[in-house]
Amino acid sequence: MTTFDYDYIVIGSGFGGSVSACRLSEKGYRVLVVEQGRRWTPENLPPSNWRIARYLWKPLLGLRGFLSMRLFRHALILHGNAVGGGSITYAQTLLVPPDSVWRDGNWAGLEDWQRVMPQHYTTAKKMLGVTQNQRPAAADSTLRDMAVATGVGDSFYYTDVGVFFGNDADTPGSDYPDPYFDGKGPRRNSCIACGGCMVGCRYNAKNTLDKNYLYFAEQQGAKVQAETRVVDVRPVGNSTDGSDGYTVSTVDAFARLGGTRQNFTAKSVVFAASSLGTQGLLFQLKDQGSLPNISDDLGNRVRTNSESILGVRYPGAQQDLSKGIAIGSGIHIDAHTHIEAVRYPDGSNLLSSLFTVLTGGQPGVTRIAYWLLAILRLLITRPVSGLKSLLPWRFSRETVILLVMQTLDGHINMRWKRRWYWPFSKQLCSEGDPIPTFIPEANRFAQKAAEATGGIALSSLSEIAFNVPTTAHCMGGCAMADSPEHGVIDAQNRVFNYQNLYVVDGSMLSANLGVNPSLTITALAERAMSFIPPKTVSADAGETVDDHHA
Repeated sequence: MTTFDYDYIVIGSGFGGSVSACRLSEKGYRVLVVEQGRRWTPENLPPSNWRIARYLWKPLLGLRGFLSMRLFRHALILHGNAVGGGSITYAQTLLVPPDSVWRDGNWAGLEDWQRVMPQHYTTAKKMLGVTQNQRPAAADSTLRDMAVATGVGDSFYYTDVGVFFGNDADTPGSDYPDPYFDGKGPRRNSCIACGGCMVGCRYNAKNTLDKNYLYFAEQQGAKVQAETRVVDVRPVGNSTDGSDGYTVSTVDAFARLGGTRQNFTAKSVVFAASSLGTQGLLFQLKDQGSLPNISDDLGNRVRTNSESILGVRYPGAQQDLSKGIAIGSGIHIDAHTHIEAVRYPDGSNLLSSLFTVLTGGQPGVTRIAYWLLAILRLLITRPVSGLKSLLPWRFSRETVILLVMQTLDGHINMRWKRRWYWPFSKQLCSEGDPIPTFIPEANRFAQKAAEATGGIALSSLSEIAFNVPTTAHCMGGCAMADSPEHGVIDAQNRVFNYQNLYVVDGSMLSANLGVNPSLTITALAERAMSFIPPKTVSADAGETVDDHHA
């Protein structure tokens, strides 16, 4: 086949997908981006996360928001669905991980990572507008007090973030011409420190992907087809390895009974649907025979950044802890454990349901007993503030959420199976040894910090009730490796056993980063696209030539 609808079809528009679309269209390729989520603007973003129909993603229930919460046996996983992927709901915290991560996992030895990656981090930082937090607020000073009280004050820092702060002399919220791309990008407004980053920035200050990579991809001719779900990807004609291109089949993402299929052809396909999205789609395609030669390593070594979500609440607090940016500061309590101060805007108290009083103990029934005892003790010793700490009202104004991440290795595996309660179709299921449901060092820190600052320490309810940790950083499952026996893609992000097929998203990560992964996904996507040459045209037949095959 010499004539295709597109040169590249990119499935997903998050960090990997947007980088891919931008760089491929920049090189002259015809690009289609297929995204199942909606396109969001200040006009249709929810004013708070209580507007669950516009905040949470579960189309079968009529929820068409941008945050998906998926409970597996081993973890409660949060991730984004939107034009711009997780950038619409993430906390725009953009940190470089420690060098040690490149020596861990299956990608160790595939590249001189410590020499190569700095240039790609530099490019990613420029495109995402990375700068240090310039709106420190009460939650950040509270974290500093906690760090000092527990002996790690020297580790306190303000986060590097993708937010436009404007000039100090101007009023927050002021309008500016494009400050990042020599006037070629969209106009921006400076941050007003409302704390609403993770409910979607309604004030044009957050550097979401639709304001940089995806913006330029569309300016350069890429087409973004939103609210569209990919249901099949199969090689064209008689080629089993995709050397003749692919047919990609899609349906309306919100169609409840299958929906009408659309078919598109492309020489090459990039899977960039997030770690969970790409794994699920590849499992489906392998199982139904569309891409049967996907490596059997698919789904192995899925990581959660070894995360735990804790908190400290200050019932009746005079300071408004919701102000600032979503994640404005962080600390290191030891060589492996990193904690960030997280907040939601005033009134966005929906996720208070994930928290309860800090509880230790071993997993299982005994921990539930410890939890009930902890509540009883709290209500006896601090009846008024204790009761207030368990209710959603004023949660965002009174709480410093503590996002705990570790570089220590630990993983689960994903499999494609029928669940006992839904035998009609297969879906992703987690397997393997349980991920630790609480980190003792972090729990001790939260308890000491609460005591020192007059607060009430909080645990994640999912850890206690279901023995699963909560994470917003699902990574891996389509690991980079030296062979299909050890991974799904090679060192240039090409899918083993196929030509013109790539994976460029969080599923490619092969180690726990210990920091928010968005910047690393972006930098690795920049590297992946650097291997693809500019488009040339054959003088004979006018066909696309890219000469880059797996």
